Amino acid sequence: MHIAEGYLPPLHAAAWTVAAAPFVVHGCRALVRQVRTDPESKLLLGAAGAFSFVLSALKLPSVTGSCSHPTGTGLGAILFKPPIMSVLGCIVLFFQAVILAHGGLTTLGANTFSMAIVGPWVGYGIYALIRKLGGGLGVAVFLAAALADLSTYCVTSIQLALAFPDADSGVFGAAVKFGSIFAITQVPLAISEGFLTVLVIRLLIKASPGELSRLGVVRDSVRRSGASAASVGEVAA
Repeated sequence: MHIAEGYLPPLHAAAWTVAAAPFVVHGCRALVRQVRTDPESKLLLGAAGAFSFVLSALKLPSVTGSCSHPTGTGLGAILFKPPIMSVLGCIVLFFQAVILAHGGLTTLGANTFSMAIVGPWVGYGIYALIRKLGGGLGVAVFLAAALADLSTYCVTSIQLALAFPDADSGVFGAAVKFGSIFAITQVPLAISEGFLTVLVIRLLIKASPGELSRLGVVRDSVRRSGASAASVGEVAA
């Protein structure tokens, strides 16, 4: 993830920017509505963005010679839904490109599409499905965060394969090669991110049960009980 500046052909970079733009615009509108209807959520919005910024700024070397990192987008998707996370993720990627030279401006659209759009939507879809089926919050959060991470790298592999198809096996073969390069380090990273996100959600339940109740992450009964140890354990199970 974080395709480097100038790495994609100009046409590909422009196409991914066009593809990402409607999601970011829609997310901006959702973000404005969120702030207007619930001004108290500003601090949690900032925390969700900071969480993604810190995790996705980590560059961990891969045994294959590449590097990988967590994405941190699952948390924001669970708290505020994917449209808002698309904006937060785009902002994160922009500042990482400008300040850390991590990613690039020409590849901002491609990186936004994979990390800030596909990742959050996959993660939230899994989270919503598990909760609808009666699954526990801990399981739903873990799988959402882990699969948001993995899906980001799957899309990045496809983006790179479309830009640089294999001479013999074409786009499919290139996607398999890029995916295998990432997978060695990304699978354990995704699992670790899943556990970390569960821990963060549990801390938020203890610290701000009312806020998470308004966002629909926990039941209102948790807010009324003041997030007692028993109720927190029940909700997070």
